[in-house]
Amino acid sequence: MHYFIILVVLVILELVYFKIADRFNIIDKPNHRSSHTSITLRGGGIIFPVAMLIACFLGDASLWFTIAVLVVGMVSFIDDIRPLPTIPRFGAHILATVLVSCELGLFDGNLWFLPIIFIGMIGWINAFNFMDGINGITVLYAFVSILCFAYLFQNDSIFELLLIMGLACVVFGFFNVRKKAKTFAGDVGSVSMAVFLGYMMLKAIFEYENVAYILLFSVYGIDAAITILYRLKNKENIFQPHRSHLYQYLANEMGWSHLKVSFLYAVVQLFINILAIYLISKYEMNWLGTGGILIVLSAAYWLIRSKVKNKIMA
Repeated sequence: MHYFIILVVLVILELVYFKIADRFNIIDKPNHRSSHTSITLRGGGIIFPVAMLIACFLGDASLWFTIAVLVVGMVSFIDDIRPLPTIPRFGAHILATVLVSCELGLFDGNLWFLPIIFIGMIGWINAFNFMDGINGITVLYAFVSILCFAYLFQNDSIFELLLIMGLACVVFGFFNVRKKAKTFAGDVGSVSMAVFLGYMMLKAIFEYENVAYILLFSVYGIDAAITILYRLKNKENIFQPHRSHLYQYLANEMGWSHLKVSFLYAVVQLFINILAIYLISKYEMNWLGTGGILIVLSAAYWLIRSKVKNKIMA
């Protein structure tokens, strides 16, 4: 029953935010890099840090983890309203990573892997943020990830938090997973969700002592990594918005509907997650096996991207 109450509260808070965003003109105007064509309310993803705050109030989320999500959410929301310089945004990412690492006790053991964690976490936050470009892609991908983490941690106390964040995805998805979205996540939504999912990934890797769980982020990770390599090859500024991701080619140049592309990304990642969880449960997946799977997935992505690009250029 209390989950239904939480759902109703989240819906009400989202509708209240829409009134505020409309009143103060917090909107996303399309430009030459955009994948949308109409003015849309920005920042509807504020429901994610709000849900985190509710979970903390109910005792389902730790204080430090909640602060990590709220810090990046607050800075990102300001950036949604008035673009901030790189330093405060990057500083918020670092602080969130420190808080997450402290919460997971990563400073208590060997410290040699901390630079890898910091680079990986900050890279993931920015990759997840850059992938937020068409209706539904962020919330559907996040929902798939939350479902899989809920399966992994069904006997853990954090299961309740995952349910609440899943409800937040349902609420936001109702307004975003549409042909014409009512709202976009904004940086406040994508960055705060990235920190949440990054925490869950690190928790899975260290609690189950298996790096293979990184495969649960493989679709976004491979898309972001290969796109960056292409942009570096073309001497582009990788920190600037662009339309070079595969999903952007499919939605913009190939004319696929946003929802078709978003569901495709989510379903492919779900399939990989099911396969990865099965392999981890049946076999001893190590760095070598995980690396091999990532190479195969990267090669498949590269071939698909090349074929799509050739069709566009033809």
